[in-house]
Amino acid sequence: MNTEDLKKSLLTKFVEVTQDRLQSIQLGALELEKPGSAVASEAIARDLHTMKGESRMLGLAAIGQLAHACEDLLKAWKDGKVDARKATDTLLHGCDAVADLLDDLEGAKEGTPASNEIAGRISAISGVALPPLKPVSRAPAARKPLTRPAAPEAPTPAVPPAAPAAGSETPAPRPSSGSRPPGVEAHPEPAVGRAVDRSIRVNVETLDSIGLLAGDLLVESARAGLRGEDLTGLFERFARLGENLLKATETSAVPAVRERLATLENDLHLLRDDAFRFVRGHSDGLNTLHGNLTQLADHVAEARLVPLATVFEAFPRAARELAHAQNKRIELVVENTNAGVDRSMVADVRDALVHLIRNAVDHGIETPELRETLGKPDVGHVVLRARADGDMLAVEVEDDGRGIDPNRLRQVAVTRRVLTESQAAAMSEREALELIFKAGFSTREEVSELSGRGVGMDVVKRKVESLGGSVAVTSRIGRSTNITLRLPQSLALMRVLLIRLGDDVYGMPAADVEAVARFRPEEKLEIMGTVAVMHRGRPVTVAALGPLLGLNGGPRFERPPCVVVRFGEDLAALVVDGFVDEREVAVKPIGGDFLKGAPFVAGSAALEDGRIAVLLHVPDLMAEVRRSAKPVTESASTRRLRVLLVDDSPIARATESALVRALGHVVEEAQDGEDGWARLQSTPYDIVLTDVQMPRLDGFALTRRIKQHPQTGSLPVVILSSLASPEDKRRGLDAGADAYLVKGELGVESLALTIDRLT
Repeated sequence: MNTEDLKKSLLTKFVEVTQDRLQSIQLGALELEKPGSAVASEAIARDLHTMKGESRMLGLAAIGQLAHACEDLLKAWKDGKVDARKATDTLLHGCDAVADLLDDLEGAKEGTPASNEIAGRISAISGVALPPLKPVSRAPAARKPLTRPAAPEAPTPAVPPAAPAAGSETPAPRPSSGSRPPGVEAHPEPAVGRAVDRSIRVNVETLDSIGLLAGDLLVESARAGLRGEDLTGLFERFARLGENLLKATETSAVPAVRERLATLENDLHLLRDDAFRFVRGHSDGLNTLHGNLTQLADHVAEARLVPLATVFEAFPRAARELAHAQNKRIELVVENTNAGVDRSMVADVRDALVHLIRNAVDHGIETPELRETLGKPDVGHVVLRARADGDMLAVEVEDDGRGIDPNRLRQVAVTRRVLTESQAAAMSEREALELIFKAGFSTREEVSELSGRGVGMDVVKRKVESLGGSVAVTSRIGRSTNITLRLPQSLALMRVLLIRLGDDVYGMPAADVEAVARFRPEEKLEIMGTVAVMHRGRPVTVAALGPLLGLNGGPRFERPPCVVVRFGEDLAALVVDGFVDEREVAVKPIGGDFLKGAPFVAGSAALEDGRIAVLLHVPDLMAEVRRSAKPVTESASTRRLRVLLVDDSPIARATESALVRALGHVVEEAQDGEDGWARLQSTPYDIVLTDVQMPRLDGFALTRRIKQHPQTGSLPVVILSSLASPEDKRRGLDAGADAYLVKGELGVESLALTIDRLT
């Protein structure tokens, strides 16, 4: 390698290493504002000193000058001459200037107006005079012997010296420490045997191609297995043919024919034995090949993963600057940066997290004055963490700010005509929280540089779902907000459950499959006109997958097979015709115009029998299930009522609340009779719906207490009970109830008619 090539190689390596070093310096600079930052300052000092030495050795004097100025600034901070916030801001600006010079290596030699201005500003803050730029000459320095006295320099030869003879062992000359150019600091030479960086950069498109090829080879090995099974069947026919020949030999009366048949039968047996040995060897080799190809596919998927540190490292500084712009104080804590994410997803994940962190700072974290009033620390905390969840990756952004008020979201949605009043009232708390993901929806009255246009969370949802992931939000008013992104770790290879609809095969990501089951007819129940089954203690909507996809058919069996899928907090039992297998497949995009852009379709995968499995997009399926299962019955009454629901069963309360909200009314829930009576003393209601069998105060006693009290005596009371005997109904009416409805017969229509009649 000639001198120019060597220099280019060193410069390329310097740029890569310095970019990583700048990230480390920036993260350390953010620690200076925290107590006990001595360790961080030492790490910064080491990085700056190394950067200064390397840049001067390569003739990048402007970078060396900036690093030297930042070293002086760090010392001034240690001596208490510069406060932590100013030191942090200035170090970050210095890193920005170095990053700009890395993009302009010619400017890094002599300095640019921008870099010189920043270097001067850093020098002024630290109070230490800035050393003049001393660019290193590009001409090679003369070498001087280490042990002999200095001799007059020999004139530079006009032509290069002759190359050494072949086979000669003349060592290449090494620069001595005594011949360093001015301003270049000595650095110890690397020790012999030090580990060499054996990593290389590979274009992600190349990995995509290798991954698809590995997937195709896995399919081909499976096809070879099927061909091996066919071959085994052929050889079994050889065995049957040999048996028939043996019978013919035994029954033949002609000696010559019998002899020839015996010879033929013997040859056939030898052929059969050789064939079966071949099949066994072929099968063993195929199993080995399949195992090796599986390992290859796993290694390719692993090679596509990059640590989330590459995504997370820029966020602490960005969050700090956003907070300063709003006069807020925050600390961004990053956890588990070693988790891997597919390289092709990095940009989308970064964009999504930018919106989430911006919203946490802008909407979530309060000002220091307000936090102190609320009894919170004046520094808000935002936690960014990642964790593996099977084949999926969960990335969470959690803040300890004001939380999200679902009632406020409903009001804004009605005001901005996103929803009608009845639709907003029928929404559960979780559905109301998901309004933040609607396009154009924002709770801000004015548009600012950070928010107000309603595009942030909509972008997050679109990006994550386009990757086959999901977004979930939970919040506690005044306490915290947590938004979780659930993403596949790899886009090239995916473990899927293959199911059958008629003669066609479809696939669902195995990570989205909660269970497979068969439900008996008696296990089904009807909630708000929707068929459901109980799965692990909670009702789950049942939907036939074929009609959901716009295909013909439906359940064909008394106990049809079902796939219970999960998306966020939602579950659905999708009825299918059968199961094929669970395996890892190479995901390919839909090509051509046949299925491109079709709803519910995420990709395709080739199967060993030549068929193509269509991979389904679970978020789209769950949205369609929710839409089709949503009650559309509206109340005949135009008045919005305030309803008190009293029931000790959480499941019953959830179901009955949904019924009432579907009618456009506001519901408040009480856990038993005593809780309901206490609420009646402080809040006016238009009607009471109560269960009978409850602890502390049952429904009959509560009804009598309501009817006997002068302030609540005229309040309509409806008993909702599973007790359906005439005696129970008579006891309820005797207690003063205005209506008695049996839970097993309860529906939207009957409840609507009863409420309208009584109010």
